[in-house]
Amino acid sequence: MNSLSISRKSWIFKNFNQEDIDFFKENFFLDEITSKLLSIRKIKKNEISNFLKPSIKNFLPNPEVLSDMKKSTLRTIKAINTVEKIGIFGDYDVDGASATALLGNFFSAINQPYEIYIPDRKSEGYGPSENAFKKLINKGVTLIFTVDCGTLSFKAIEYANKNNIDVIVLDHHQSQISLPKAHSVINPNRMDDKSELNYLCAAGVTFMFLVSINKELRSTDWFNKNKILEPNLINYLDLVTLGTICDVVPLIGLNRAIVKQGLKVLGSKKNLGIKTLLDICNVENHPNVSDIGYLLGPRINAGGRVGKSSHGANLLLNTNPKDAFKIATELNEFNKERQLLEKEVLYKILKVAENTLSDPVLIISDKGLHEGVIGIAAARIKDKFNKPVIVISIENDIGKASARSIIGFDIGSAIIAATQKKILIKGGGHKMAGGFSIKVENIEKFKDFIFTKFKKIDKNLSKQKSLYLDSIIAPTALNIDFYNKINSLAPFGSGNPEPKFVIENVKSVNNKILKEKHIKSVLVGQEGSVIKAIAFNSVENDIGAYLLKEDKKLFNIAGKLSLNEWKGQSNVEFIIDDISVNKTLKNVVPSSIG
Repeated sequence: MNSLSISRKSWIFKNFNQEDIDFFKENFFLDEITSKLLSIRKIKKNEISNFLKPSIKNFLPNPEVLSDMKKSTLRTIKAINTVEKIGIFGDYDVDGASATALLGNFFSAINQPYEIYIPDRKSEGYGPSENAFKKLINKGVTLIFTVDCGTLSFKAIEYANKNNIDVIVLDHHQSQISLPKAHSVINPNRMDDKSELNYLCAAGVTFMFLVSINKELRSTDWFNKNKILEPNLINYLDLVTLGTICDVVPLIGLNRAIVKQGLKVLGSKKNLGIKTLLDICNVENHPNVSDIGYLLGPRINAGGRVGKSSHGANLLLNTNPKDAFKIATELNEFNKERQLLEKEVLYKILKVAENTLSDPVLIISDKGLHEGVIGIAAARIKDKFNKPVIVISIENDIGKASARSIIGFDIGSAIIAATQKKILIKGGGHKMAGGFSIKVENIEKFKDFIFTKFKKIDKNLSKQKSLYLDSIIAPTALNIDFYNKINSLAPFGSGNPEPKFVIENVKSVNNKILKEKHIKSVLVGQEGSVIKAIAFNSVENDIGAYLLKEDKKLFNIAGKLSLNEWKGQSNVEFIIDDISVNKTLKNVVPSSIG
């Protein structure tokens, strides 16, 4: 393109292979657009059927491909046979709550006694502690599971060992070469694991563990001997889907099959907590990935951010309608409080960051930043400036931080490396996100360490803001038939991005502001086709300013399709991600990125 877009992004069309498109059309009887999108996603010819119709059966491996699975299963079977009381220590985010609920619901189904423990974000921080384990042990627990945490919990697990308590870690966070001396550590991201399931979230790892437990109990005829109905693990896929979507892990392989099937289970509303929260969010139709990511997830997370950390897990474990409604209502209120806090913290952080915006990695520290929302604030700033962002909240000479990164810079590994060098007190994370605690006196040293790490990779990593697009479409493509063709590639998410399209040469005829932050537009194409569109959170940015401006010339819109269902009627709308004022995109050279 000769000019950048309204949001100063370069629009780049993804590459495709015409030979692949022709092959898909001829051998799988697919239409042009579906074939093109499959080619862009580089789906192999022998994987087309499984991609379009992913099933758990075709993707689920033997659970024992995961290191320590057999060892963990046998120890748990022993606990079941001797009716030991089990402790479940879970993280306070959605993935942790989902994984905790998976174990808890399974143990309830087989009449196994258990206790859960979710740490308070502010007073206890992330991961197990000696004090938390002590509380579980005092309640009679003799076996502890850590879910979505534990891989780096050396001290807490050493404390459990001294008290003759076995610990089984079910986690997916990045590890060091050395592991804590737990009874067993199931983590596809431990360095010696060969399962190739490193894309699973904690809920996915926990599901694999339950498959192994169920299989072992069935092989010994345990269910019949104890007159207990064998749990149908398919019914638990709603919880696995919840964790998978909200932890933003890639929707590939087994994850894709889990979410495809799990959305159906979610739609049946078998889990009372999920059903209650969906009702409060006014989700009347079958919930989709967007509903889970933008409606359910933030509310379940809100308990850990500004309210009671255990609320999320307790909601997903609840079987009492009155209690479930109370918890869900409180989570909804916590989420409103979180939104206000987020706005205040974001404003304060941007003020503090004014003099550091030229830094390769934005590391912002200040006193009194609410720990529950600094992660969200970091994500917002990362999106705004296209740079890795670390926000540190300081209290009593100790900083607690949340980090968000961009593709190409592994922030989790950087945090672990800084921890090993004693720059940080403790820390960990993923490629795209992490957290840590640090002494205030080490913040400048940490900055130097991170800047050095970042400079070793591509120096242009964060300079170019790009919007990757799949195809130009006509305004007339906004119909149910076309939408269904696109949706045949769902579920969309990390690893399988939702297709983005361009509609050229449109003109705005009507705009109105919704909820003081979104803009709903009626656009018209050159041939007279009417396009209903919406630009979310655009009132205060350049896209909103352009849409609300009078006497506009023809412009191009980039974004994705959305199905709006209301009172039994369905229509396809366009969600605007960006606007370009140049007249044509026909001369755009496709990128080499698929």
